[in-house]
Amino acid sequence: MTKLQVAIDLLKTEDAIALATKVAPYIDIIELGTPLIKSEGLSAITAMKEAFPDKKVFADFKTADTGSLEAEMAFKAGADYVTILGSIDDATIIGAVEAAKKYDRAVVVDTIGVKDRVKRAQEVSKLGVEFVELHAGLDEQSKPGYSIDVLIDEASKAGVPVSIAGGVNKNSIAKVKASGAVVAVAGGAIYGAEDPAAAAKELKEALS
Repeated sequence: MTKLQVAIDLLKTEDAIALATKVAPYIDIIELGTPLIKSEGLSAITAMKEAFPDKKVFADFKTADTGSLEAEMAFKAGADYVTILGSIDDATIIGAVEAAKKYDRAVVVDTIGVKDRVKRAQEVSKLGVEFVELHAGLDEQSKPGYSIDVLIDEASKAGVPVSIAGGVNKNSIAKVKASGAVVAVAGGAIYGAEDPAAAAKELKEALS
């Protein structure tokens, strides 16, 4: 079954935990967005894991270098997953995977900015990562003509474990599930909703 991940792009730890508290019954993975980690530091990861020890905590580092070092920082802070950019050298990904094995955690490769996401997903999946995030960032989503259907099509072609992030909502969730994605990542559709819990529940039920 496709798991549901909430991407929390708030800037304060207490706000992130308050949101996570509302949606936790319907969420499998809690993602601390890059802006949150940059704003609050590693302590945000620790606080989230302590608040929700039964959930997987996803640290969206988007690491571009020193993969082993930064992955270890995330894992020591309590993260279950850490992201490494797919656009960088394989050595960085390999280093992060080695750290993940040491801590019995996992690496996710983020394809934001990668031109051929399917090809890169297939390449990095051979390096021992947990899954690959087919990701269109907020800036890309704001461009005229953007459609999540591109990511959904890529997921169906990849042939490796992938997540989809970039416009997952109640209108696209069924197609995301049908694509074979192992994780659906919803951000604004949850934290921007008038009732985040109800929004998360609706998405979770669509994946069941």
